Amino acid sequence: MLFSRDPKQQAETIPLPGDQPAGVIISSDTHRAQRVPPGQSRTLKWPVLDASGPPRIDAANWKLEIDGLVQRQVAFTWEEFLALPRVKVFADFHCVTRWSRLGNIWEGVSTRALVELAGGVKPEAKFVVAHGYDQGWTTNLPLEEFLAEDALVAFRHDGEDLSLEHGGPARLMVPKLYAWKSAKWLGALEFVEHDKAGFWERNGYHMNGDPWREERFGW
Repeated sequence: MLFSRDPKQQAETIPLPGDQPAGVIISSDTHRAQRVPPGQSRTLKWPVLDASGPPRIDAANWKLEIDGLVQRQVAFTWEEFLALPRVKVFADFHCVTRWSRLGNIWEGVSTRALVELAGGVKPEAKFVVAHGYDQGWTTNLPLEEFLAEDALVAFRHDGEDLSLEHGGPARLMVPKLYAWKSAKWLGALEFVEHDKAGFWERNGYHMNGDPWREERFGW
């Protein structure tokens, strides 16, 4: 993985769910007495990690496609995507490389809303494959986790537009799984019946990726 420092830094005080404004969706994990999963340590910064560096993608040539086992295939340009109803989510962020950033505010379109716009999923759909713009990169996740209340396709983080290095224009955000499941530079969501290993999963990472069970490697 590539690693560099990010200038965005938090205060020492841990952001709390009770301090968030009305209307913000609160990820249930932020109510845990211990917010940092086993084997993790808190960071106040926001490190940059990815497989091969950012792709050449921006709002002008970005498109999100939803296909596979949905009732109808849909696609959104950047302008169409920004016109969709938005949500804000307060959630923690856990990287498989053993750091956690607590109390992030994500803004974007909920995954549930996107599925509704595709007419819902077909009964046989059990998993989702997220496709990034970065050299055909993919990751897989269970449909149940993808449709969690706190899951969204985000384009803002802590009140600022996502930078390219952090997955902008838009990235998937599924807070209850390790962060590699939250695909940067999201370009397509494919609904499938059978689990399909993505880039890191084919290279030894866990097929599910629950940080509280330390599902880092293997099946």
